[in-house]
Amino acid sequence: MAYFTSKQVAAIAISAALYGVLSAYIAPIFWNATHLPFFCDTLGMFAFILVLWWVRKFGAVTMTGIIATIVTLTFNPYSTQFFGFTVASIAFDILTKLIGYKNSLEKPKLSVVSLLCASFVSTGIAGVIIGYVFMNPAFLAALFGSIAFFALLHAAGGVAGAIIGIILTKALTTRINLQKM
Repeated sequence: MAYFTSKQVAAIAISAALYGVLSAYIAPIFWNATHLPFFCDTLGMFAFILVLWWVRKFGAVTMTGIIATIVTLTFNPYSTQFFGFTVASIAFDILTKLIGYKNSLEKPKLSVVSLLCASFVSTGIAGVIIGYVFMNPAFLAALFGSIAFFALLHAAGGVAGAIIGIILTKALTTRINLQKM
């Protein structure tokens, strides 16, 4: 028996494609216009929370991140910094597994707090990796004051994406519950 069903694989593919294509084409426009590094994080957390809610199995978020990386690099081969978001997907997957899917998705207050915290930590990790490995630290220090502030901006983008993802998944849950009535 396969670990993921065909519907779950479809959910992972849809979320990854959405994230990858938007990151390849829209995120660079946002970065070039503002030099603020949080739009990719917002897109990522939105996609990660959606697939987490949809699949509820360990590895789904990681697979989404890996596929989104492949899609992004296919359309924009110079976006090597996207590997930072691949690491963020792994961190988010591990954190939500440790917190528990029931705690992350079904308990009203705890789910909001846990998803916000997991998003903050995982995108903060992405910001540190992107800042140190893929970007010029001197440029970031001149532009943002420090790599820590750069990572904090990434984490803020992750929180923004988590808010969008939480609102969407709560709305979808409500819609499904209304259909059952």
